Amino acid sequence: MKKKFVLNLILLIFLNLLIKPFYLLFIDRGVQSIVGPEEYGLYFSIYNFTFILNIFLDMGITNFNNRNIARNSHILGKYLGTIVSIRLFLGLVYIAVSFAVALLLGYGTRQLYLLGVLAVNQFLLSLILYLRSNISGLLKFVTDSILSILDRVLLIIFCIILLYSRAFVGHFKIEWFVYAQTLSYLLTALVAFIIVLKNASFPSIKTFRFNKPLFVLILKSSLPFALLTLLMSFYSRIDAVMISELFPDGSGFTEAGIYANSYRILEALNNFAYLFAVLLLPLLSRMLKIGESVKDIIKVAFSLLMVFSLTMVSFCLFYNDSIISLLYSREVDYSARIFAILMFCLPGMSMGYVFGTLLTANGSLKQLNIIAAVCMVVNVVMNFILIPRYGALGAAIAGVATQTAVPLLQIVVVKKVFHFKADTVFNRFFMMFIGFAGATFVVGYIISTLNFAVEYRCALHFVAAIMFAIIFKMLNIKELFAAVKYGE
Repeated sequence: MKKKFVLNLILLIFLNLLIKPFYLLFIDRGVQSIVGPEEYGLYFSIYNFTFILNIFLDMGITNFNNRNIARNSHILGKYLGTIVSIRLFLGLVYIAVSFAVALLLGYGTRQLYLLGVLAVNQFLLSLILYLRSNISGLLKFVTDSILSILDRVLLIIFCIILLYSRAFVGHFKIEWFVYAQTLSYLLTALVAFIIVLKNASFPSIKTFRFNKPLFVLILKSSLPFALLTLLMSFYSRIDAVMISELFPDGSGFTEAGIYANSYRILEALNNFAYLFAVLLLPLLSRMLKIGESVKDIIKVAFSLLMVFSLTMVSFCLFYNDSIISLLYSREVDYSARIFAILMFCLPGMSMGYVFGTLLTANGSLKQLNIIAAVCMVVNVVMNFILIPRYGALGAAIAGVATQTAVPLLQIVVVKKVFHFKADTVFNRFFMMFIGFAGATFVVGYIISTLNFAVEYRCALHFVAAIMFAIIFKMLNIKELFAAVKYGE
């Protein structure tokens, strides 16, 4: 399993490195540069609003299905028709709830229109994630890796035409960006659905008939996953919505747009950390079912993610001004301060993709939901206190506090559930982790003060971080090669 994890992780990261940074830095950023922070802030706020409520689209079915198919691959054909029927029903519920809440919040005509299109986009995206959960549950990671970038590839093509072709230059609207997403998601969903159909091998079209007992069983089984998704969405996405609603002087959308400058970069880096969870959930589910030890794969995933996240945090901390000024031309100093703080969310998010995924694979949903509920309340209270006074900067502080608390509590539960003991090997690994983190930040700061061109300092920073990762055995090249060459 370690070999399968490492090989497919390399493929998944390679494909996403080709596409997603280009999309975020040249397409998404290009859209904001053209329409301005207020227009983009309007879109960003409504997008996060639809993201929070998409629990009504999924009800935890995707994670439930991914874990279930990984453990029992033969049930794909039996469950597919019923789950597709459920998702169509939930789509109608989601749209109704979204508009009801939006009307209560006082959304205007244009906001409601954007909400409608973005709600359709969320439905399509949720459908894609469900279809991909079947493919990854069957451990067909190569196919899933290609599907993971297909919507972005299509969106890049459509947006290049809209942003840079002579026919559209000077006329671009944020609505066009939303329409391009709709078309990209629709085409990707069709491709994913065809692939799933080829692997489902159901006996006849009758499989797609409504099955009430199975409908109730699936919804009941997925409810703990649904609650977890809802709580996590709240403490991860509520900040942009609260900024637009709570920031004084009627400039909430502009403030949300400035916050989006930093959040975009965090989201880009977090997407790479999320790739670990995509692979880990089906693998850990299969390993736990057959009684195979998960310690080695957890150690490998944790080590790689901490090297990645701590290196990126230190880099963004010491070069925040250079990064923001390179990407944006408005509110650079303010955005740089927000960026430097917000990036400290990344290590916590990364740890959550290891330990939270392990608990999900084990079915420890009660403990995960308690942790998420407590942290959601803390996050909302902090945002209520900090946003009116500090704006986006306050939301960044609340985000870091929440995203750090969540994985620390998850680690406590993991130690209790799996009886992981702090033996000599664990203590040595922990000391290596502390050594790597300390060396990376201290030496990174020293490098940032050198009288070199910023490009040379950046390059030296990354080289030093990789050297420390190898020295402190957080990045064990020999072990990774052995896992690929000889691993199971």
